[in-house]
Amino acid sequence: MAKPLVIVESPTKVRTIKKYLGKDYNVVATVGHIKDLPVKEIGIDIEEGFQPKYKTIPGKQKVISSLKKAAEGVSDIYLAPDPDREGEAIAWHAAEVLKKKGRKFYRVLFHELTKNAILEAIGSPYDLDKNKYEAQQARRILDRLVGYQVSPLLWKKVKGGLSAGRVQSVAVRIICERERAIQRFDSEEYWSITAHLEDDSPPMFTAKLVKKNGEKIEIPDQSVSNTILDELSDKQFVVEKILKKTTKRNPPPPFITSKLQQEAIRKLRFSAKKTMMVAQQLYEGIDLGPGEPVGLITYMRTDSTRISKEAAQEAIRLIRKKFGEEYAIDKPRFFKNRKKVQDAHEAIRPTSVDNTPEKIKSYLSKDQSALYRLIWERFVASQMKQALIDQSSIAIKAGPFLFNASGSTVKFLGFMALYKTADNELENDNQGEKPKLPELSEGKTLKLNKLEPKQHFTMPPPRFSEASLVKELEENGIGRPSTYAAILSTIRDKGYVDFITGNFKPSELGFIVNDLLVENFPDIFNVDFTAKMEDDLDRIETHKALPLQVLSGFYDPFKKELERALKEMISIKGVGVSTPLSCPKCNATLHIKVGKNGPFLACSGYPDCTYTRDYMRDEKGVIQPVEPDSDEATDKICEKCQRPMVKRHGKYGSFLACSGYPECKNTQSFNLSGQAKTTGIQCPEENCTGEIVEKRSRRGKIFYGCNRYPQCTFAVWDRPMARECPRCGAKFLVEKSTKKEGLILSCITKECGHKEEATTERGLI
Repeated sequence: MAKPLVIVESPTKVRTIKKYLGKDYNVVATVGHIKDLPVKEIGIDIEEGFQPKYKTIPGKQKVISSLKKAAEGVSDIYLAPDPDREGEAIAWHAAEVLKKKGRKFYRVLFHELTKNAILEAIGSPYDLDKNKYEAQQARRILDRLVGYQVSPLLWKKVKGGLSAGRVQSVAVRIICERERAIQRFDSEEYWSITAHLEDDSPPMFTAKLVKKNGEKIEIPDQSVSNTILDELSDKQFVVEKILKKTTKRNPPPPFITSKLQQEAIRKLRFSAKKTMMVAQQLYEGIDLGPGEPVGLITYMRTDSTRISKEAAQEAIRLIRKKFGEEYAIDKPRFFKNRKKVQDAHEAIRPTSVDNTPEKIKSYLSKDQSALYRLIWERFVASQMKQALIDQSSIAIKAGPFLFNASGSTVKFLGFMALYKTADNELENDNQGEKPKLPELSEGKTLKLNKLEPKQHFTMPPPRFSEASLVKELEENGIGRPSTYAAILSTIRDKGYVDFITGNFKPSELGFIVNDLLVENFPDIFNVDFTAKMEDDLDRIETHKALPLQVLSGFYDPFKKELERALKEMISIKGVGVSTPLSCPKCNATLHIKVGKNGPFLACSGYPDCTYTRDYMRDEKGVIQPVEPDSDEATDKICEKCQRPMVKRHGKYGSFLACSGYPECKNTQSFNLSGQAKTTGIQCPEENCTGEIVEKRSRRGKIFYGCNRYPQCTFAVWDRPMARECPRCGAKFLVEKSTKKEGLILSCITKECGHKEEATTERGLI
């Protein structure tokens, strides 16, 4: 009889698992999903209870054939795709393909790829989880119902090639609403007054003015500030009260997916997508010597802070050895999960703390080493003693005015000897210290060196960074940790937002599409409604709700909104969106329309009046027409001749051009919002420091090339994706679409030949 077959999801896992299972098992991979809804139709029978019509994914026929061949004569098959909803769906579809009389299927969950975990999982398999599979299927159906019915509406009303998504469109809405809050914001002036004081001997210290006659003081302008300075000119500064206390600071819990993404963005400057890609590599196995692949971290898609007692005790033993008894806690510290958290997996932690970052550094790439260190240090720190912070506060009277000085010193570093969060208020060059205050006594009269008035202005709410947007999505219950990277990538790739100096800003197209969707689908693209749908999917997984109940509850109101939108949604192609501006030729109202080169202004009197203009918005969101012959100055410098680059407008939209034309003919393309569109991918040419950017050929076709042209001539037609080739280590893969294989990711190295499925579920595109 043939030996048992183990089916995993990723080819890179095969070698790691084979090593520990030995010759008694055969191990093969599905290479992601093998079945999905069809691409060219909605693929859901709505009238028959939302029945999905699954098809073999183009290009997966060979995979299925190899699975069937591997299963010949096998009676026991262990289904071991990733331990989440997507993995459960892959397992179910594999079982359907290989179903045979007398054959038994077992579900195996590898939460970490270590010898003990793999052997234990094989020895204690589960049944396939119908509820988890139905939760995944319900999400897929919901996303398809929205995407395949709202997107064609956008093609008809706005522009071909656009897309709407049940979750991605809500993320765009959050970004648009923040931008409009910024535009509405009116900055207000205020002043502060700081006293520079000292005792009989140094050091000098500062105190802020906080109250007058016992009430909080506000200084709106310089006139009021000058009046206060006059009143203070003859006052003595006397220590009224001194407060000292020692506060305890607890270590943060081990990482969940969203917190890992946020911290990696802030500390390592990784994108959410890159973080998940590198974490996947650490989970699936790294060679720690010839033929020694080891999974270094536990499963990286989790929103639980739970950890095993054994792992915590292992960390405590290491802390005693590495840092000393005074840093180690007596018994493991466990962290409570928030409400509505799925607790199927542990938090993200090293599979063995004995694999210290220093010990395995030589086996890891630079990115792998940096992320592993972050995960390792956070987990070990979670089992260290609290930090002790000595804080002091001094209240200083000056007539009716009260000043306050504060300082802090670290009494005991505790966990901070190893780890501090990126946004830790104590994190600075002095290991968490604020300026130390001198030893003073109450009633002491202080020497005033100077009073320092300072003008300030209130600031608008900040734009979302990747880290803060992930946090916002998480706190609002939008999507799930495993989907954040894909959401952030999709909204950028579709041109709805731009990523400017590390922050998201809606493009003009993003504003237009968002406004149409919010106006015509007020419920479906509502933050609270979307969060409730996530809860409903969780309820399906825990068998507290039926899929048909959830799908019907969603679709009935959605169908009504869809039917109304088909009739009432404004056509941006035809009528356009009215603006407050008047046509300079005929005085009719100017409307915003969208053409093949993006949004533009057009006279509502067309065809009698053919006036059109590109436009931009100022910081308040006010529309300003852009005259076609004007060159707009930019802060960019031509890499060919070092002269300034200017923004110009041509047949294919806006572009950057050298101001030295015609002597220098260097140009660079723009995206819809007028920002140079980069990919964030380093040029692969040896010794080149350039970056791959999107460009247009003379015929208007998009291609991708190095921004150091002509010094570097690297260029490709296919869109590059930030995923290292698992076979040859090439810096990125490219996206290709073929009739035979569908959408795939392919290695740029011809000799390599690596291909893989392009899938949003795993955050690749």
